[in-house]
Amino acid sequence: MNTNINLAVLIDGDNIPSAHVKEMMEEIAKYGNPTIKRIYGDWTKPNLTKWKNLLLENAITPIQQYGYTTGKNATDSAMIIDAMDILYSGKVNGFCLVSSDSDFTRLATRLREAGMQVIGIGEKKTPNPFIVACDKFVYIEVLKKQTEKKDDNDDEDTKESNKSNVDKITQREIHLISTTISDLSDEDGWAFLGDVGSLLQKKRPNFDSRNYGFEKLTPLIKSIGSFDLEQRENTKSRHKLIFVKNKEKRIRKPKKR
Repeated sequence: MNTNINLAVLIDGDNIPSAHVKEMMEEIAKYGNPTIKRIYGDWTKPNLTKWKNLLLENAITPIQQYGYTTGKNATDSAMIIDAMDILYSGKVNGFCLVSSDSDFTRLATRLREAGMQVIGIGEKKTPNPFIVACDKFVYIEVLKKQTEKKDDNDDEDTKESNKSNVDKITQREIHLISTTISDLSDEDGWAFLGDVGSLLQKKRPNFDSRNYGFEKLTPLIKSIGSFDLEQRENTKSRHKLIFVKNKEKRIRKPKKR
């Protein structure tokens, strides 16, 4: 993961809750340096009041956009125009589009066509076309769960709520991991876990081990039980390399009658 790239962070203030802006900015910092941070909305409306106190704390520039026509989202147009201006300025290497609105699907596609890395952040209600148009998509609910885990004073009700918010690993995810390992495996069936994680991200931008209650991919794969893991020495670092393979299916011999 290259954290040295410059990112433009564009936030749809009308479409994103303000409650976890700190966690959003911490997440964005994992992917690059947010040199441009802007949030769009009609700041004369009361629904954006909660954002106002957070802007200075996080060095986010508010962009005023009046809704001139009823039923039309002027914020979307302003974000799209600014994004294209920033693209042609050559000042950034990637974009982070913070919205749950499918109207930004074409923008994400266009930015990627121009060679930009595009990270999306939004709620789980985000339509799939926008998700797959991004290189990576992170759910706000995941960031919310991380905040709740850090709270040592969680009561039992909150813990139960956290458990219910974790997605279950279905056969669809297991098949996705299995086929990805097969795509990258050597003659003995082993694949480097780092490469597996990268290809999973390309196949499904919203694939995130945190969606299933695991901080990293390794414990997620371990929990499934369908894969073998092996640690190998790394000549370039003290950290060992982790390889994974699909477990061989045992063929049951028919019982003798």
